[in-house]
Amino acid sequence: MQVLVINCGSSSVKYKVLDTTGGEARLGGTIERVGDERSHDDAIAAILEEAADLPIEVVGHRVVHGGEAFHDAQRIDDAVEAAIEACVPLAPLHNPANLAGIRAARRLLPDVPHVAVFDTALHARMPRRAKTYALDAEVAGKYGLRRYGFHGTSHAYVADLAAEHLGRDLRDLRIVSLHLGNGASACALELGSSVETSMGMTPLEGLVMGTRSGDLDPGVVLLLARELGVEATDELLNRRSGLAGLSGVGNDLRDIQREAEEGNDRARLAITVFAHRCRKYIGAYAAVMGGVDAIVLTGGIGENSAEMRRRILQRLDFLGVRLDEDANVAAKVSDARPVADISEAHARVRTLVVATNEELRIARQAAKVARGDQDVKQPRPIPIAISARHAHLDRKAMDVLFGEGSELTVYRPLSQPGQFASEQRVNLVGPRGRIEGVRVLGPLRRACQVEVSRTDEFRLGVDAPIRRSGQVKGSAPITLEGPKGTLHLDEGLICAWRHIHMTTADAEAYGVQDGDMVEVTVSGGPRDLTFGDVLVRVKDSYALEMHIDTDEANAAELSPGAAGELIYSEPGSKATATLQRKR
Repeated sequence: MQVLVINCGSSSVKYKVLDTTGGEARLGGTIERVGDERSHDDAIAAILEEAADLPIEVVGHRVVHGGEAFHDAQRIDDAVEAAIEACVPLAPLHNPANLAGIRAARRLLPDVPHVAVFDTALHARMPRRAKTYALDAEVAGKYGLRRYGFHGTSHAYVADLAAEHLGRDLRDLRIVSLHLGNGASACALELGSSVETSMGMTPLEGLVMGTRSGDLDPGVVLLLARELGVEATDELLNRRSGLAGLSGVGNDLRDIQREAEEGNDRARLAITVFAHRCRKYIGAYAAVMGGVDAIVLTGGIGENSAEMRRRILQRLDFLGVRLDEDANVAAKVSDARPVADISEAHARVRTLVVATNEELRIARQAAKVARGDQDVKQPRPIPIAISARHAHLDRKAMDVLFGEGSELTVYRPLSQPGQFASEQRVNLVGPRGRIEGVRVLGPLRRACQVEVSRTDEFRLGVDAPIRRSGQVKGSAPITLEGPKGTLHLDEGLICAWRHIHMTTADAEAYGVQDGDMVEVTVSGGPRDLTFGDVLVRVKDSYALEMHIDTDEANAAELSPGAAGELIYSEPGSKATATLQRKR
């Protein structure tokens, strides 16, 4: 599919036409002095004239801020355009220009699908603990004060390439991604999802950047605002800080490094502060995820500065990082050869330099949304199952808790083929409390796993991560009591990710794939509620069913045996569904 990707800034428009099948760029460039010598309409018209011989099938627009409204790429209509405009106060330097490009392109190409791809989308599903500022809740809610994160398109693209290079499923990896350029951010990707990122409500928070300060004590901002005024403080923090402010020689790292070599102490300080901040975030994110499997460096600095990579990665041996100096110096990446491994052969943590290609990621997402318009399927009934707290045991745990050679006995079959609730029960013991009589599900598994709700988590006094079934590495500890013994698990306690089981045929019928995230709205009863981040799990041994825990069922006032229909409410934009209750 031929996709025109447009990235509109306040004074320039970057563009590419890409073939999403092979990833080749048919044409591309940058139009400067927009808003001065020409309008956005003029710039888009010039691009279309240059691309006149190319069959443009979709237009993908980079949009910096999607706010609370958008978790995925979205086909643009008047309502979406208005929602993007509502985010202008959150990104006053970016969203107005993005909107100007969208409006110009929609006027000039009215019969072609236009798709918005949001920098914030990857981070929209961050856990509450990561996106919440410790502010008065009413004030934060009124003004939308929370951490949104940016550079999501780049972080997602390089994480996919890293997983492919390592021969691993992204959903099994813990990755720290560093996008280092004039704008810079770090991202913790745990099992395929962003769980932390350094930029916050705006792109000003986090790492040291070309001209932005990154992290600051809010007291500094208050003092500057009182002394200089709000506008001058904004100018200082966004355009006269970061590497430029520290070094005094501009924001180009190459110039700063030359000055440092000649003895410029301010330039040396700028380099060390930049590297220190990056290293600090790597360590913090490894702690957040309970370890790290790969560190990815991308962006202009991450891809091209061997010296800065060396500085950032030093003293990380305790994490398992081992830098191969020769590989680091020799590393050259491009669209044709996008990944270079710069770690020693036997290093436990792989360190990768990856060439980012945000335009290609935008093009592919835009094409996927556009193709989805043609793939809308008819709804069909889907049951909803309420999954209470339960335990899965392995052979060793069964022997300890119920006696050597003991076996699970069937209490009743479950809806998933071959699964059953057993007669056996265990007690859960946490540091704060205990829960008696938790049902064990069968058959036995290769590893123990205990699934609880958020209410249970606080009752036990533990911090259980939200995980898909089977992903227990780095999860929470728990102690199990059985009639014959007690077993402490160092990991194994999770809050299960709400999910829908489907066969391959079901997934094809609904137009989704294994690992997709959908939104599900329950309506038609006493309390309508939308569940975000519902994981699609596909295997031919499954029976079609949506699983939610007791907290979620209570929130929607669902009872056991509820069923509904999967109805696409916005065809092609994302797999958004409505589950309508049937009595």
